[in-house]
Amino acid sequence: MEAADLDVLRECAQWVGAGRTGVLVTVIRTWGSSPRPAGAMLAIRDDGLVRGSVSGGCIEDDLVMRVQRDGVDAQLPNGLPTVITYGVTADEAHRFGLPCGGTLQLALEKLRADSGFDALVARLSQRSLTRRTLDFHTGRVTVADAAPGSALAYDGDSLSVTLGARYRMLVIGAGQLSHYLCQTAVGLGFDVTVCDPRIEYTEGWSLPDVPIMRDMPDDTVLALHPDERTAVLALTHDPKLDDMALLEALNTPAFYVGALGSRANNDKRRQRLREHFGASAAQLARLRGPVGLYIGSRTPPEIAVSILAEVIAAKNGVELPAAVHVAEAKDAISAPAGVAVCGTPVEHS
Repeated sequence: MEAADLDVLRECAQWVGAGRTGVLVTVIRTWGSSPRPAGAMLAIRDDGLVRGSVSGGCIEDDLVMRVQRDGVDAQLPNGLPTVITYGVTADEAHRFGLPCGGTLQLALEKLRADSGFDALVARLSQRSLTRRTLDFHTGRVTVADAAPGSALAYDGDSLSVTLGARYRMLVIGAGQLSHYLCQTAVGLGFDVTVCDPRIEYTEGWSLPDVPIMRDMPDDTVLALHPDERTAVLALTHDPKLDDMALLEALNTPAFYVGALGSRANNDKRRQRLREHFGASAAQLARLRGPVGLYIGSRTPPEIAVSILAEVIAAKNGVELPAAVHVAEAKDAISAPAGVAVCGTPVEHS
């Protein structure tokens, strides 16, 4: 799940704990273009306070207006969950700012003391893959372990949503680039940890939301147990720190493992990992480097954006053209006219 939706559930737990009520809105399905995917969440407190989103803003405004004008109970016949649809007609889609052909189906449920938000947030904080099922006939919620890959399911009687922990990022190295990269990654919803045993880099670390570990990076990778929702980035340029950590990360299901460095240095790294540590061809094929997309970045903040763009594409399962990656783009730029790069002749003008 996205960090924004976990924040919504945390807020629901706090509201219910304080004796407040409200409405939790979950996207069931979309047709056509839609700003938010199925499973996205919005919470509206009884006084109209909002957390989360299900659209670009107009639908949120309409739902808040309904709650403020008519109250929470008026949105839920007999106090039970209900389903509403926006964008059924072209006029309605235009009025609510939905893209052409966009239709949004939403589940509304009342925030109740027995909705189990505290237990759900506790499970997610421990990185437990969790299945939350809402019964539309009773309003009861059940929570159970979920199988990997379980999709959202709605059959008219119940809505089941699989919720996972936040995406994590382990950054090896506490230099200037890491500072900018971590700062932005936190804003993108990653749970970020930095590892650097060099006191001259860690002494002045100043990001309160990003814990720093001073163990050797390979030990930190082992302790972190990277899973399918973890990215590992080596940014030190120091083989003594990067190489073993990368090797350990390549033995995990981490969705992204990459290292900073020039094309030549990354070639040397792959050679070291293969010849000295027995890395397989399959492992080395997973190693990204030089990390990032080619956007002409030169400053540390720009390089951070380049790297995070590639991480997000990998997270979202987007296969990017080879030509946008740093190594391939620079090869194309430096190739003599007429020489094929990645199968494409390069023409210089």
